[in-house]
Amino acid sequence: MKDIYEPEFVKKLFDQMSASYERMNYITSFGFSIRWRKQFIQKIPATDDRIKVIDLLSGLGENWNYLRKRFPNAEFYALDFSDEMIEKSKKKNVEKFNNQFIVFNQNLLESDLDSNQFDVITCAYGLKTFNEIQLEQIAKVVTRILKQGGQFSFVEVSKPEQKKLHFFYSLYIGKIIPMLGKLFLGNPHDYKMLWIYTEKFQNAKRVIEIFEKENLKVNYNSYFFGCASGISGIKK
Repeated sequence: MKDIYEPEFVKKLFDQMSASYERMNYITSFGFSIRWRKQFIQKIPATDDRIKVIDLLSGLGENWNYLRKRFPNAEFYALDFSDEMIEKSKKKNVEKFNNQFIVFNQNLLESDLDSNQFDVITCAYGLKTFNEIQLEQIAKVVTRILKQGGQFSFVEVSKPEQKKLHFFYSLYIGKIIPMLGKLFLGNPHDYKMLWIYTEKFQNAKRVIEIFEKENLKVNYNSYFFGCASGISGIKK
């Protein structure tokens, strides 16, 4: 049986979804994905200071406009390891952001980013594709690359705890979205995988203990009755 958390499997999956991922993310969340992006970034206070900000698992650069507005004088970085996502985000970087983001094509679990260099770390919709051991590695990376007093915020689509809401949400994402994927993209499997990851991930509560072990002060955040959840906090 294939390991769905194996980096090459995840990389191939997102390469295949890159052309439609932003649009399908919007559809699968009933448009809430945009609202959740704004909300999770707002967990970090806005500043005009000249800080360093990195967007991890940056995908197609969907967070970048919100980051630039919240931190107008920041030096921006982004990291992802999907070649197709990177190619498309670099094009967006040139066309919409005046090449303001320095983009790294690296596996986060093996990244060689310098230690103690970032004031802010953000990451949207990437946690679910990691198992517990990998999440421990991510917590170590976050601690290593953040400056002391640096802040972070993560958000992830999650399994709602309310039974009725979970039933309709799982039906929509687990059944209807793959049908739409087949209808419009000819490939239902990739988008069914997103729900499989979400089902296994549940929510961000289990990430708290993992991050707290790494000298990080962590808060739990819930969005729209648990349809998304995340963590935010500071390096002590």
